[in-house]
Amino acid sequence: MEKTFAIIKPNAFADGNSGKILSRIYEEGFTVVGLKKLYLSQVEAEGFYYVHKDRPFFGELTEFMSSGPCIVMVLEAENAILKWRDLMGATNPAEAAEGTLRREFGASLGENATHGSDAPETASFEIGYFFSGLELL
Repeated sequence: MEKTFAIIKPNAFADGNSGKILSRIYEEGFTVVGLKKLYLSQVEAEGFYYVHKDRPFFGELTEFMSSGPCIVMVLEAENAILKWRDLMGATNPAEAAEGTLRREFGASLGENATHGSDAPETASFEIGYFFSGLELL
């Protein structure tokens, strides 16, 4: 079994879609082994997204991610990273396939409802950023 990291972003949380997204996660066969509701500070968001610090969207991204509560999760399933990315859909909700979370709940490229790790190394960093081993059941 593989673990991946996931976020229900502030726009999806504010719009009341967290429960719907969690329901889809369970329907798709994931096990949630860690879950927290957080309100990231700007500094915490900058630390999490540090790999994008030189990109033009960094400020907008970190400001958005610290604009309201979000839910961070560790999901487990066979091929969890790819499975979660497939369920999320394309980064731009307008380009995401029908039935994907970003297509259904994303507002824009910047406010696309969910985040997911893109590789095992990324998942390891992202999980460790938010969860201690004792918090993963």
